Amino acid sequence: MDVLLIGSGGREHAIAWKLKQSKQLGKLYIAPGNAGTALCGQNVAIDDSDVGALVDFARTQKVGLVVVGPEDPLACGIVDAMEAAGIKAFGPSGAAAQLEADKAFAKQMMRASAVSTAESRVFDRFSDAKAYIASRDEPVVIKAAGLAKGKGVIVCDEPSDGILAAERIMVDRIFGAAGDRVIVEDKLLGEEASILAFVDGRNIYLMESSQDHKPIGDGDTGPNTGGMGAYSPAPVVTDEMMSWISREILVPVVDAMNRNGTPYRGVLYAGLMMTSGGPRVLEFNVRFGDPETQPILMKLQSDLLEVFLAVCDGRLDEVRLQWDPRPAVCVVMASGGYPDAYEKGKVITGIAEAESLGDVVVFHAGTKQQDGNVVTNGGRVLGVTALGHDVAAAKTRAYEAVDCIAFEGAYCRRDISDKAIRRSR
Repeated sequence: MDVLLIGSGGREHAIAWKLKQSKQLGKLYIAPGNAGTALCGQNVAIDDSDVGALVDFARTQKVGLVVVGPEDPLACGIVDAMEAAGIKAFGPSGAAAQLEADKAFAKQMMRASAVSTAESRVFDRFSDAKAYIASRDEPVVIKAAGLAKGKGVIVCDEPSDGILAAERIMVDRIFGAAGDRVIVEDKLLGEEASILAFVDGRNIYLMESSQDHKPIGDGDTGPNTGGMGAYSPAPVVTDEMMSWISREILVPVVDAMNRNGTPYRGVLYAGLMMTSGGPRVLEFNVRFGDPETQPILMKLQSDLLEVFLAVCDGRLDEVRLQWDPRPAVCVVMASGGYPDAYEKGKVITGIAEAESLGDVVVFHAGTKQQDGNVVTNGGRVLGVTALGHDVAAAKTRAYEAVDCIAFEGAYCRRDISDKAIRRSR
């Protein structure tokens, strides 16, 4: 079966890497792809937001399945467009993708299904948001209600900082149209976890747990990014807790989406805060997380293409996933200056040396081929991912691989997975 994978980040390289291992795969096309996906299939110079051109390409090439990686084309209804053209597509409909594209809608779904989340208010005008935040004495979290590529959240320990954050989002428009509406939430305390599940509209299959690291600096300091690293599994989530999360969070939300007339199919991602009172939902995403996908798929031993087809055909209850029992750690190497201004076009060396260490895959995110070299082409450049007999060993191997790789301005956090190592001790 020929497959078209849409996207160009580390998530898409990880998906392409795993799809390439399927015995059912024919040709793999990636639009637009990056220097890493080019090693797995054929990159196609079509922007991931050009729905019409992507539908035309899929129809012309007679692909059997389209897999959508990023959230933007999902929110634009690309799955609906593919299915209208008679092309099977993996991912939620545009209406169901509101669960990520509209945080106010997500809050509505959580209230309708009695899912535990932070107390919040929604505001369309800065003056109203300012007045509400000024009336509070506790820390707040200000969120752009729309899509902001994982960066639309500002955590504020003082209400005065919350007012400034709301002003930056709504008045200065640092996240563009995504900040036309904001959510003001209570700040939750605890350790974060990412729970990803396959959903076919009625059946739910949980993947291995993981934990993302969003702030730019060690010790979770500095501004939020798209994610500076991840590991899987996350020991903060026990087997008993996973069952509770499925029963009390995922099942009610999937049922609520069905009642709403927006049935959910694809990958459902619940970003959770493991508070002293139990898990509470921070956000839902409607696709694989990035960088969580890298360690999760590094551990997956089953045929990913078979799983995608089972989801599309409503046969998820027939799937049984097999996992490598070893933990995986992914360290993101970023361009200097990220998440603010950064330069592109820096030559990258040492990738082959890093992968020669064994149990290491270097997933490309912001890269491209230029004059025979692999060069930087984004803020998050590489996701260096390693397996180990325990989390500490996986971390050691990942950073050994990181130290093999060089490009001008390269930056990474040095504490990815430390929370898991402390917990295991």
